[in-house]
Amino acid sequence: MKSPTLTCEKCLLDFQDALEQLKLFVQSGKSKGLDARTEAQLVRSFELAHELALKTITEFFRQQKHQGTFSGSRDITVEAFNEDLIDDGKGWMDMIILRIKYNPIYPESAQNELVSRILKDFISLFENFNRKMTARLEN
Repeated sequence: MKSPTLTCEKCLLDFQDALEQLKLFVQSGKSKGLDARTEAQLVRSFELAHELALKTITEFFRQQKHQGTFSGSRDITVEAFNEDLIDDGKGWMDMIILRIKYNPIYPESAQNELVSRILKDFISLFENFNRKMTARLEN
């Protein structure tokens, strides 16, 4: 059985679904507070949204027959910034760095910083990416 062809549009829809789920966790966290379980769900939801955003960008470049080669999320992020798919390259690089730092074996401070940045900064970076990517695909 052949798997369906992955398109940028499909990746964007998957990202948008993950973003909506993340927004629900953010709203819940802001209204009810974050216990350990909700915090873990928030982080997992954030990681999924980030992975799907990167996949969307990668598919966009593939469909555009972009000549660059990407060895990881940092390369993809830099090129997305250069192509005006994202508007805060530093914020997106911070996302990558905090995801790398976040690990259950590292101090709790890394998790606290990640959760704080998801609530304050990263959700808006995803929303801006969604707006820009949707506009690019409509043209």
